[in-house]
Amino acid sequence: MNNEEILKEIGRGCIDIVSREELVKKLSSGKKLRVKLGVDPTSRDLHLGHSVVLGKLRQFQDLGHTAVLIIGDFTAQVGDPSGRDSTRPVIDQKTVQQNAETYTQQAFKVLDKDKTEIRFNGEWLKPFVADSSAGISGLIGVAKNITVSRLLEREDFKTRMKAENPVSLLEILYPVFQGYDSVAVQADIELGGQDQIFNLLVGRDLQKLHSLEPQVVMTMPLLIGTDGARKMSKSYGNYVALNDLPSEMFGKLMSVSDALMLDYYKLLTALDTAEIKKLHPMEAKKRLAGLLIEKYHGPIEAAAAREQFEKVFSKKELPVDMEIFRVEAAGKLSQLMAACGVTGGTNEARRMIEQGAVRIDGEKVTEDMIFEPKDCVLQVGRRQFRKLVK
Repeated sequence: MNNEEILKEIGRGCIDIVSREELVKKLSSGKKLRVKLGVDPTSRDLHLGHSVVLGKLRQFQDLGHTAVLIIGDFTAQVGDPSGRDSTRPVIDQKTVQQNAETYTQQAFKVLDKDKTEIRFNGEWLKPFVADSSAGISGLIGVAKNITVSRLLEREDFKTRMKAENPVSLLEILYPVFQGYDSVAVQADIELGGQDQIFNLLVGRDLQKLHSLEPQVVMTMPLLIGTDGARKMSKSYGNYVALNDLPSEMFGKLMSVSDALMLDYYKLLTALDTAEIKKLHPMEAKKRLAGLLIEKYHGPIEAAAAREQFEKVFSKKELPVDMEIFRVEAAGKLSQLMAACGVTGGTNEARRMIEQGAVRIDGEKVTEDMIFEPKDCVLQVGRRQFRKLVK
């Protein structure tokens, strides 16, 4: 491809490019670029939302550039305030380390391992807060060049302060820490979700202060979660993990709304949505689920997941648009039935169980058992259905 074609392909789907002229210059230089993406291991699994920006990073790899994947073992304990209406809970070091191990494994479901440089930002950020004069002076040297008014330009901080919700000093410093990552690895380009634009631009500022050529900033759209309301996030429970079992992944994707499904095609596949619009919505969702499961698990698993879904849902004529109920802890099935509204109370629930009118994924339930959270379909009688998710 010539430079114009490369720029068109690289820019496809991006929300922000700061700046396009700088990107053209870097791509035309013939230099092997260092393209940075940072992820904080705040949970055990990467999800489809992460795959949007990971896919863009893979594009750079395929063009011969180096992907620099930064695992934020330090910044995960600070907590990224981007898009948050409250302070994130503190994560202990042991949990961060465990999560970091799974992140590095799962990232290679998308990235080329041989063209990826894995770095942990504790390498250069921990000395900043260590009990040493060098560390403290280093932090002061960086922090003195970033003004409070600049940091308080963030919309999420403004919103929280207006609502009288607290904003911690660490959260205010978070963009400085993330921005310094770009200095440490000498990034030419940094990728991120569209909610990361402020943090990424601070990286440019810090590179300039350290006499480095500023990185080009490129942001990607946020993938809305399966609830159809908020960005995909483990903390919101609306995610599809790259490590989900094929059957779980298929079921979650089939619960996505028809309107949202087209966005999933745009962000997660290279298919033409004009062709997808010609399909029946049910078939379009099945195809989407099959494509993504094939990508992360393989074609045999994709075919088996579809067959299982059709056996449980389609052939038994279960409704597609079932009300979803999240089960957060183990408990008596009768209590769960009352809580999710399929019966008027626990007494009625126990009576329905005794009558053999209760099924889980088509299997009749014969006792008021302890229900362990899992993804399944609860059926009571002929007309009451709930899609249970853990």
